[in-house]
Amino acid sequence: MSSTPTSSVRPLLLSVLLVWLAPRAARAENSVSYKYEDYRESGGRIAVQTQGTVIEKDLGTEMHLKLEGILDAITGATPTGEPAPAGSDQVVVTALHDRRKAWNADLSRQFSRVNLAVGFGNSRESDYVSNGWSFNALTDFNQKNTTLLTGVAGTDDDVKVFFQTPRVKKRSNDVIVGVTQILDPRTSFTFNVTWGRTTGFISDPYKLVQKNVQILPGLFLRQTFGEKRPSARNKGIALAALTHAFPEVHGTIDASYRYYRDTFGTTAHTLETAWFQRLGEKIILRPGIRFYQQSAADFYYYNLDATTITPDRRPASTGPFYSSDFRLSEFSSTNVGLKLIWNPTPAVQFDTAIEQYAMRGRDGVTPGSAYARATILTLGARFSW
Repeated sequence: MSSTPTSSVRPLLLSVLLVWLAPRAARAENSVSYKYEDYRESGGRIAVQTQGTVIEKDLGTEMHLKLEGILDAITGATPTGEPAPAGSDQVVVTALHDRRKAWNADLSRQFSRVNLAVGFGNSRESDYVSNGWSFNALTDFNQKNTTLLTGVAGTDDDVKVFFQTPRVKKRSNDVIVGVTQILDPRTSFTFNVTWGRTTGFISDPYKLVQKNVQILPGLFLRQTFGEKRPSARNKGIALAALTHAFPEVHGTIDASYRYYRDTFGTTAHTLETAWFQRLGEKIILRPGIRFYQQSAADFYYYNLDATTITPDRRPASTGPFYSSDFRLSEFSSTNVGLKLIWNPTPAVQFDTAIEQYAMRGRDGVTPGSAYARATILTLGARFSW
């Protein structure tokens, strides 16, 4: 059957737009870049091949245009949410295939102390259409040693759900405020706070939950139901990042901590660090590692057998809520990678990266077979003038 890709590998349009809200250095060049990424989970699970092109163009001395196009090919298998059959530790999976086409456009204008940017984007799959927008301002203070970031972004999504016509709606809005401070010629510090709210159809239409329902005394029938998540979710994110250069060894360290909490009951911590090592004048080597850990959503259950929940088809605003999606369980993950950047000339750059990603369940109930291990290969090229 065809299914929607898992959110862990689907680049969300809103996330892309918010990334563009991050402070960026002044630009005085035009460029075109191409990126290829191969994400491949072990055991025949999800595989995603992504191709992306970015064109940046100065429009005079004060305006800048950025255009991005993305094409994803998604195949493989993903857990349905059903538990492993009796006597097995392998959760049930279903095959999927889909293609995603997306584009983003960002137009910015530099004033004396303020850079204003507006962005729009669209992402399309066979069962999912997302339209997004963003607006942000970067304001310099303190002789450009301090930069204040303020921004808003939103999406309006149409989701195809079984047996429902027309498509259901999902809307998201995010607000970000942050500051980047140059502490000394070698060190800068960034702190951002984001608040967001999503409403509408938030459930995954392809995820199931299972419960053995008693139909006669002592006789139980195994039944599956579509998951049911609340129709609204608020989230808060705090990000702190520190960059420090070590000229004596031609290296720079970039470290960050991210705290996340939402009204689903999920709390998450992300610690990431990368080292940029210059080797000669043309090569940069960047090893990096990321640790991630989250608690389970309040309504995550491996199955419903030990609960008093009776699944129903009432609107998601009324409850009860339930999901067996492993992405909502308690788990941790690591991502270890190595990236090589080569600049044969000032106008040409090539890069390649290899990463190993691994998830591990932490609730003692969900089998390890539910969680993914993946290898990620990235190739890129950039030409500027």
